[in-house]
Amino acid sequence: MRPGMRSIDTGDVRLALREQGDPANPTVLLVHGYPDTHRVWDEVAGLLEPEFHVVRYDVRGAGESSAPAGIGGYRLDRLVDDLAAVLDAVGKSAVHLVGHDWGSVQGWAAAARLPGRLLSFTSLSGPGLAQWSEFLRTGGRREVAGQALRSWYITAFRMPVVPELAWRTFLPRLVALTRVAEGIEPREGDPAATLPADGARGLALYRANTSARAAGPGQVDVPVQVIEARRDRFISRPLVQALDRAAPQVWRRTIPAGHWAQRSHPATVARMIAEFARYTGAGAAPSRELRRSRAGEAGGPFDRRLVVVTGAGDGIGRATARAFAAHGAEVVCADIDLAAARDTVAGITARGGTGHAERVDVSSAEEMERFAREVLDRYGTPDIVVNNAGLAVAGAFLDHEVADWRRLIDVNLWGVVHGCRLFARQMADRGEGGHIVNVASVAAFMPTRVLPAYSTTKAAVKMLSDCLRAELAGQDIGVTAICPGFVSTGVARNATYRGVDRGLSERAVAARGYPPERVAAHILRAVHRNLAVVPVNAEGRFGYALSRISPGLTRRLARLGRPELLRRAGRPDRTDMGRPAAKD
Repeated sequence: MRPGMRSIDTGDVRLALREQGDPANPTVLLVHGYPDTHRVWDEVAGLLEPEFHVVRYDVRGAGESSAPAGIGGYRLDRLVDDLAAVLDAVGKSAVHLVGHDWGSVQGWAAAARLPGRLLSFTSLSGPGLAQWSEFLRTGGRREVAGQALRSWYITAFRMPVVPELAWRTFLPRLVALTRVAEGIEPREGDPAATLPADGARGLALYRANTSARAAGPGQVDVPVQVIEARRDRFISRPLVQALDRAAPQVWRRTIPAGHWAQRSHPATVARMIAEFARYTGAGAAPSRELRRSRAGEAGGPFDRRLVVVTGAGDGIGRATARAFAAHGAEVVCADIDLAAARDTVAGITARGGTGHAERVDVSSAEEMERFAREVLDRYGTPDIVVNNAGLAVAGAFLDHEVADWRRLIDVNLWGVVHGCRLFARQMADRGEGGHIVNVASVAAFMPTRVLPAYSTTKAAVKMLSDCLRAELAGQDIGVTAICPGFVSTGVARNATYRGVDRGLSERAVAARGYPPERVAAHILRAVHRNLAVVPVNAEGRFGYALSRISPGLTRRLARLGRPELLRRAGRPDRTDMGRPAAKD
């Protein structure tokens, strides 16, 4: 037996048990699934150890535990007896139970049979047999059929002889490849050296528990946290959602992981376990993520979400911030003009929403890093970030000055890069997904002689968004490029003009009359539906379609915007570049 392990006698088997951490701390009991051992929890246990007394054991027939004499020794009631024996052995009257796969199946049964001994139960990738039976009876025909396809192995494992041969030949290799596909590399202890024998013996789990009567009651009276692994190839989302009805108190959280989430995303799983244990055991204030995951509570897609909007002092930024707040989000309104950001927040609070004003210059890496740290420390990891701050310079390329290019690249491109870089990292570290919206423009795909620098930066924003969307998709972080045409904002009023008529541009935008609130509605819809590129209004949709259908015609149309025809009489306009960045 490995150092740090001890064994306990349950009557017909001896269980290998491991304890970590101070026994005076609250106890978290981690139960593994099939065909794993307690070593599948190594990373999570190590993360929990500083705060909790962590207990693990090899279930009967697995790892260093002995196996019962016959199939009957694998009945669910015997597994729950083992769990109770472990609780007695560690001297704890009540613990926080966490189960994965068949460990979760045992957990549901223990929650029904031993409710007084469980402070909470966290279920990962495993409904109870009673919940499974209930789903088969009440689920929709398509939902049940979809889950049945995922559960093909259950029937296969109940066949005689063939499954045992599979475990002694190719199946261990197949399990290893399945884990690699989830980004899990083999390490010492997992998969265990005993995997072929464990897999063959553990087939009895499927053969001994075929009766719905053995499943026990479908309702449990214990606070339950269900962690839904979005990419679990064995458990469908409808089945996970059906667990919302399995207890009076259920919290359902999601993680962008496959079946072995505790191996691929140990920090996220450990954090979820710890948050739930603190809340249910010590009465600690729940995290934002835990609060909004309570099953059965009414709320829209943005309710209790944290949203960060840059350039929120005016225009599209202000309209977007207020729209999210109206749908229940808490909004951090950031702008280089703090007074304007406070005005936006005042409008939010006047309507009963929650908002916070912050000052930041998005073009400064140092300021954005400070801002991102403050958001994390004060409010938490944002669920949605809208990179919106921007400005424009109008005129011919040869009339643009170097300072014009630097300022536009700093604000329009670097500002987006900073926002994506800093907040995407926070979302990835949290491990519960998120969404980033980058406000580009129809100019991203419609070249023009009048806005060469602006169009270049917006095209870069769109391409950055496409690249990030591909990179972050595996972490459930969506990225959207919003590409509006002419919108009634302060961009034209605050732009720098190089040899073209300011008044003509301002009158053109005013005549278009497209309000920023309509752009905000498109942004909310894009986040809800996880859209990649959203051209907004008629010219936006026309330009996007034309750029895809006929790029050559798009380039020819660009020649029509002749800056020399837009020059004012007299001296060209050299508007001061020192003005605050306009908000798209």
